[in-house]
Amino acid sequence: MSSANRFPIRLPLIAWGLLALGPARGADALPAHPRLLFDAGEVEQIKQRIRQPAWSEAWQKFKGDFDKTIEESIELPPRGANWGHWYVCPKHGAALTTGRQIEPWKWEHICPVDQQVFHGDPKKPSRDYDGCVLGRAHGDYAQAIRKAGILYQITGDEKYARRGREILLAYADRYLSYRLHTTSGSKAVGGGRLFSQALDESVWLIPVAQGADLIWNSLTEDDRRLLAEKLFLPAAREVIGPSKFGVHNIQCWYNGAMGLTGFLLDDRKLIRAAIDDPKGGYRTQMAKGVQPDGVWREGAWSYHFYTLSALVPLVEAARHGGIDLYGEPLKRMFEAPIALAMPNMKLPAFNDSRETGLNANLYELAYARYQDPVFVRALAGSKRTEEFALWFGVDTLPQPEKSALQSHNDPSGGYGVLQRGTGQQATWLCLKYGPHGGGHGHYDKLTFVLYAGGQTICPDAGTRGYGSKLHEDWDKTTLAHNTLTANLSSQKQARGRCLAFGSDNGADYAMAEAGPVYEGLRFVRTAALLSTNLLVFVDQVQADKEQLLDVACHLNGAWEDLPAGEKFEPPNASAYRYLQGTTQRTLTAGMSLKCRGADKNLRLIVLAGDTPTDIITGTGIGKDTSDRVPVVLFRRRAPQSTFVWGLSLDGTPVTLTAKADDKAQTADVQVTAGAGSWHLEVDGCKGSVRVRPVTK
Repeated sequence: MSSANRFPIRLPLIAWGLLALGPARGADALPAHPRLLFDAGEVEQIKQRIRQPAWSEAWQKFKGDFDKTIEESIELPPRGANWGHWYVCPKHGAALTTGRQIEPWKWEHICPVDQQVFHGDPKKPSRDYDGCVLGRAHGDYAQAIRKAGILYQITGDEKYARRGREILLAYADRYLSYRLHTTSGSKAVGGGRLFSQALDESVWLIPVAQGADLIWNSLTEDDRRLLAEKLFLPAAREVIGPSKFGVHNIQCWYNGAMGLTGFLLDDRKLIRAAIDDPKGGYRTQMAKGVQPDGVWREGAWSYHFYTLSALVPLVEAARHGGIDLYGEPLKRMFEAPIALAMPNMKLPAFNDSRETGLNANLYELAYARYQDPVFVRALAGSKRTEEFALWFGVDTLPQPEKSALQSHNDPSGGYGVLQRGTGQQATWLCLKYGPHGGGHGHYDKLTFVLYAGGQTICPDAGTRGYGSKLHEDWDKTTLAHNTLTANLSSQKQARGRCLAFGSDNGADYAMAEAGPVYEGLRFVRTAALLSTNLLVFVDQVQADKEQLLDVACHLNGAWEDLPAGEKFEPPNASAYRYLQGTTQRTLTAGMSLKCRGADKNLRLIVLAGDTPTDIITGTGIGKDTSDRVPVVLFRRRAPQSTFVWGLSLDGTPVTLTAKADDKAQTADVQVTAGAGSWHLEVDGCKGSVRVRPVTK
């Protein structure tokens, strides 16, 4: 292949219309550089902005931080990086911390639980801890290239262009010498040169392309050709392009890297692949990956924002090139986290996600582009010191709209949200019944997360580094969640459905069916929010034969004054082996268990005593094996059963009585707490809930 074909900067251009990318431009040419992160007009706006006192401090910090490093020698890592998810303690599953450097590119790696020191072994990917740290160095250089480009555009000082050029040419000189490798160390499609995944290679390439674009006009033709032939095109075409992921967050990063390379080099084939490829281009991602409610298909909030972070660079570069990719699907992706956030504006740790806050950087851009006041809610309390605030944010944000917290149901994402109260002290419960979430899904149908009084009361297992054995052995298992486990085994992948949702006499309720999570078994859960401090659950199970049924509830805090019980030895099955301090008592009458929260407040978990039940208490896993989270299992062995239980969030004693017809899946429940009394009529077969206050 000739160099002209490998570097098509000066080739005749195909009309936009033929590529279905938008209306044709006059000369069928992209605008002048810069055209990825900013265009010339936006650069001028930033120059004006940083003269304003409100923005000058953030600008000076940005510039000052970079200036401290500009004279440092450029020393690229000697090899490509290892998979970051391997950077976990093999014993505790906790993320390692990096200790002192013992040799060039070698460090001590410390477990935060017991302070054990590990040394890396580059021959074993799962123990190549030094390789994990190398990824940070590669990432820092990518950010330095972009920052150098921004500083050059804003100040006009050639020293910043020289710095960016030096790092870029250093990588162009070394890139093809880095060995292609995967997370297992093999040479295969899906791996990278600088990293062990084409995914991470894409994440790296995007800021590098943005930085190169910002100094492009300062480079010689030889520089540009070298960068194209030795860095950008090999990365985009040979490393990233062959790896296909369909509709997935990873493909969105591939699209971003290929698309920005295309816009940088005027490579229409790469642009077309990134935007219009029918199997995985941007338009396909929007059509198939964004659910009607705006939630990204994997159902994990960390990946929702991770996907948005991949989409935004491509959308902005396309915008500068005259292609409008902003639209309703992308707007819904910004709206969904606000609608489904807890009262503290954080998102629960569903699926492969940790509890995560709203990304202020992204919402600065969202408000600037859409001008929708709902996005201001995501910026409430922000100091607006993030880079996107400086580059894209409007000078003055309007006051966020105040709206009362209301319960709402989201059938496409599968979230039933019950909430009551005001501000961050409100009570909020989310019943999760929707799609599995693909490879990032957990086996947790009809689990819930409960937030109240400013903190998460009943947490989700969330996730930790995928290199930790606890990810598969605990995080993804059913037992690690607040739901039903049958016969000691995790649920199957399934999509549930909402049977009833609404309010009755001041109480809010949600009823959902799990779907085919176990063969021959039907599981229906009803959650009722009776007051800000009282919730009741009716869990109805029907099966075609006897089952060992465990309903689990995890609570933040510590058990207190537990009723006497016998020592319980957890079975060596699946996640059960990670339970500790377990005791068991068998009851035919109701029981209340006390849990003292981290806020020192007492909470009660109450079980109605209509059916003999083994109550097993102990602790499960929190952020690592040394962090223990109280867990209770309500256990019965039966073909069908109805579990009626509740949570008193302020420690008020609760009386629960229930009359259930397990075969008909109906239950009459009487609830008394303090001065309040309620009567619940639950029909899991018809999908109906009635709540009536009882007058004393």
